[in-house]
Amino acid sequence: MTGTHDRFLTTRGLRLLLFAVLSGACHGPSIEQVETTAVVPVGVATVEIGPLRAMIPATGVVSAAPGAELLVVAPAAGRIAQLPHAEGDRVKAGDVLVRFDVPALSADLSASRARVSQASARVAATRANVRRLTSLLDQGVAAPRDVEDATRQSAEAEGDLEQAQSAVAAASALAARAVVRAPFGGVIAQRFHNPGDLVEAAASDPVVRLIDPSRLQVVAAVPAAELSRIAVGHAADVRVPAADNREAAKVLARAPQVDPAAGTGHVRLGFIKPTSLTAGMSVQVEIVAEERPRAVTIPAAALVTRDDERYVMVVDAESKAHKRLVTVGLTTRSAVEVTRGVTAGERVIVRGQDGVPDGATVAVEDK
Repeated sequence: MTGTHDRFLTTRGLRLLLFAVLSGACHGPSIEQVETTAVVPVGVATVEIGPLRAMIPATGVVSAAPGAELLVVAPAAGRIAQLPHAEGDRVKAGDVLVRFDVPALSADLSASRARVSQASARVAATRANVRRLTSLLDQGVAAPRDVEDATRQSAEAEGDLEQAQSAVAAASALAARAVVRAPFGGVIAQRFHNPGDLVEAAASDPVVRLIDPSRLQVVAAVPAAELSRIAVGHAADVRVPAADNREAAKVLARAPQVDPAAGTGHVRLGFIKPTSLTAGMSVQVEIVAEERPRAVTIPAAALVTRDDERYVMVVDAESKAHKRLVTVGLTTRSAVEVTRGVTAGERVIVRGQDGVPDGATVAVEDK
């Protein structure tokens, strides 16, 4: 009787044990429902509202504004008689920059004046002849044809006189260029010759270059694909490479065409205040393309893009991370405008969000 009872207890115990195992297998938590207990260290930033600017980087050269530069070239082949100023000298409007010795100009002017004298004498003679023949015609002595011929000769003489006078004016203007005066106050930027040098009347053989340093601009080469984002009046920053100081500028003009070889178009910028830069310097430029005065922004590092999704990991008050899909607007190198998905004041993970599951507990680290 005792043996039968022991076998019954043993069998019943096995059944209870099997039931417990099967019951646990049916009602235990699934893998997806298991919450992680590991605390993930992350860096966070606060969603903010403020101005956001998209900047277009470019390279440029400081140059004189239109009308603020003069490159002096000889009016004709000759010799430099006077070159009173050295590079870096300041000059006033009206100061002599160069005096040329061009014998051909004086000779041409003298010859033109001589032709005027000859033409004037002929005009006087033909007019007198017209008057004489007209008087004889009235007396019945001269023929009408004689008067007509004399009148025609007088008109030709007057035409020759006008041409000679025009030649004198042209020769005088050319001779006047033998002395070049500064049309504006400025600085001698370059001096290419010395007194006594022979020079040619060609742009490839300049003598001196004058600029007005108070009217400097920047000509920047902007990629063709970015030109449409730039408009006259847009703000810009200008700085020398490897320097921290920035100078404010604005867009004055945008090129109507691009250089197909370089794939760039020129944008001309004017300084807001007098600049400390000098003509010819290479500079780095950042031009404002689009601007949002009150944008909801996050650091660019917070945005995660996977497949077709864009999202951020938001940290709640209980230090739990939650995946949040977002819609973005204006994007810069350091910040992103969020038009939907987060609100100002929320905290988003900017460092360590890779691999953080939704609902994970995080520990915020100092930057």
